[in-house]
Amino acid sequence: MAADWNDFLQEHQSRFLDEFLALLRIPSISTDPAAADDVRRAADWVADRLRQAGMEEVRILETGGHPAVYGEWCGAGGKPTVLIYGHFDVQPVDPLHLWTHPPFEPAVVEDRVYARGATDMKGNLLLPIIACEALLRTEGQLPVNVKFLLEGEEEIGSPHLGPLLQEHRQLLACDVMVSADGGCGTPDRPEVWLGPRGLVALQINVRTADRDLHSGNGGLAPNPIHALVRLLDSMRDGEGRITVAGFYDAVRPLSDAERAEIAAAAPPLAQYRAATGVRGFFGEPGYTPFERASARPTLEVNGIWGGFTGEGIKTVIPCEAHAKITCRLVPDQRPADIREKLLAHIRQHAPAYAEVTVDVLPGEADPYLIPADHPAQKALVRVLTALTGQTPRVTRGFGTVPVMGMVKRILGVETITLGMGQADERGHAPDEFFRLDSFVRGQRAYVMLLHELSRLR
Repeated sequence: MAADWNDFLQEHQSRFLDEFLALLRIPSISTDPAAADDVRRAADWVADRLRQAGMEEVRILETGGHPAVYGEWCGAGGKPTVLIYGHFDVQPVDPLHLWTHPPFEPAVVEDRVYARGATDMKGNLLLPIIACEALLRTEGQLPVNVKFLLEGEEEIGSPHLGPLLQEHRQLLACDVMVSADGGCGTPDRPEVWLGPRGLVALQINVRTADRDLHSGNGGLAPNPIHALVRLLDSMRDGEGRITVAGFYDAVRPLSDAERAEIAAAAPPLAQYRAATGVRGFFGEPGYTPFERASARPTLEVNGIWGGFTGEGIKTVIPCEAHAKITCRLVPDQRPADIREKLLAHIRQHAPAYAEVTVDVLPGEADPYLIPADHPAQKALVRVLTALTGQTPRVTRGFGTVPVMGMVKRILGVETITLGMGQADERGHAPDEFFRLDSFVRGQRAYVMLLHELSRLR
């Protein structure tokens, strides 16, 4: 038996890697109805892994959609209770032809694991489970009370998580939550997140006729694609400001200190361009690119379609066109309020010759920020400093993690983020990967964090 938790982790790395690869082989794509059984299979796998780690009261929590998994170890009398969050669902794999390796046949190449869900977030999900196992096997107990809430719907916006939290408020009661969904920078540039932005998503549908028409009707029949493009263009001006009335009303102004924090955490723009291939930067005037990406709201067109898109040409005027848009929100914006402002704008700018309808898409989420001086956040800073030898920079997440705002609103607790994903690991894209040294380092980080959180009062 290993003498201490660090020895235990070192001795069992080959098993942990095998488990990681096994979880990656489950195609738990939550957005695909055909993969519902695979999402449930992933839930069962995760529940079994929690039991193996020594968690108690492990159970599947049913929802109106994909299931979640719960487990606990609550034998640390008088110590804080920590809720650990993660998700086992993954994004679709399209376009498949851009993958070097099949997305659900994980490949280990040069200290990287390539597979869908590798960095987002099956590798990160295993870190706290492994850490708890190491502590229970070597010390016989955990330094804090731990509860796990691992869901299967994050990649579709956690539509059933709010009701689940309401239903199980007593079961999930805690002092602080730790989200494993995220990143902490790199060993050379460690970071702590203050929180993610919120989200609103809509689909706009424009119809101008009962059927597609011969393009000889041009000049007589209106074109829904032109109408849709003009409608979308009306939402932002030529410099990148969002022109939807009232969109910025609730946005908190950035202080000089906040702008300095964002600047200190931002990588060089040339590095970002090299990593992403973007040709240049565009957005709301008066803010730096990384201020716009982390602390300002956005409105983006995620997809647009209509008419003939096959090879060659088909001379038609289509009868309908569609677009999906999302807005990233910042404190103190609220999804319902922004949604109503968007709907009002669409009604005002819709042309009289078109029938314009809007579908509200799932995944609305509140923005979230933890106070930088929160004791748990300061504990995380101490852990990352000890782990890397450097004081982490303070930053904000570009994306959205719906659970954080929900937990603040429903359970009344704050959330810190400890994940080992890095920005270049192609999450949501072909050839997604996770670094094995991050996988090992993250296990140690969680053991250290649980010990550090035990000192909170």
